[in-house]
Amino acid sequence: MSDATVCLTYDFDAVSVWIHTFEVGNAPTQLSRGVYGAWVGAPRLLDLHDRHGIPATWFVPGHTIESFPERVGEVHDRGYDIQCHGWRHVNPSTFDSKEDEKAEYERAMTNIEDITGSPPVGFRSPAWEFSTHTLDILDELGFEWDSSQMGNDFRPYYLRKNWSAPQDKPYEIGEKSDIVEVPISWKRADFPALMFVWEQSILWGFADERSVFDLWRAQFDWMYEHVENGIFTLAMHPQVIGQPPRTTRLEELIGHMRAKPGVEFADVSTVAAEVRSGDREPMAMLGD
Repeated sequence: MSDATVCLTYDFDAVSVWIHTFEVGNAPTQLSRGVYGAWVGAPRLLDLHDRHGIPATWFVPGHTIESFPERVGEVHDRGYDIQCHGWRHVNPSTFDSKEDEKAEYERAMTNIEDITGSPPVGFRSPAWEFSTHTLDILDELGFEWDSSQMGNDFRPYYLRKNWSAPQDKPYEIGEKSDIVEVPISWKRADFPALMFVWEQSILWGFADERSVFDLWRAQFDWMYEHVENGIFTLAMHPQVIGQPPRTTRLEELIGHMRAKPGVEFADVSTVAAEVRSGDREPMAMLGD
């Protein structure tokens, strides 16, 4: 049976997503959902991981670090990987210039280094999207990997630079960059299915909770059966997955995964480092 790796990741948005993405203003109930993630959801998830000895990567906006420094410090002190999720929770395409976008990430990097003692090497866009400048900025700032894009489901690959997507000409995929992508999927994320958002009907989430975990289990099983050395990356949010009984269902899913021979759990930094060192083979793209 093929080996498989599971990467459990958490986008620790806290109140940043409500202030900067949904722009709720001074709406106490909406903001309290982010506070819940810091006060209640995060400790539950840390306890779950501690019980099972499972690594995780936490993508943390600088806004969360400055707002809840003790909680983010606890994530680090308990031995979990902390990487960059911007400073505010905004789509990179909304910046007025490359300089503004770069300054945003530099501030976030300083926040993370203050907590961990080291600059981050991994990035996840707050909107799971790039501007035309983002890849160049990540390269200039010394990032080694990203987990925001969807060019594969269970195989890492190198991001492409100098691509072109004109409306009246064929798409040009560009050349391979030096930044590893560990891909994600909206189908392996908790927010779209489980977080009800009154203001944004496109993100209205009120799914049957059991069906969401059943989908994740089915996707993992498919990967395990069909993809050699596949990487199953699950993207979650403390304010979403940290609600009861979701942590219990997550624990059940972890048990299902661990019961299969050859399955390991790793943080995303470890997987990306293996790709960059040649210990793990990335997906090859046409033109490579």
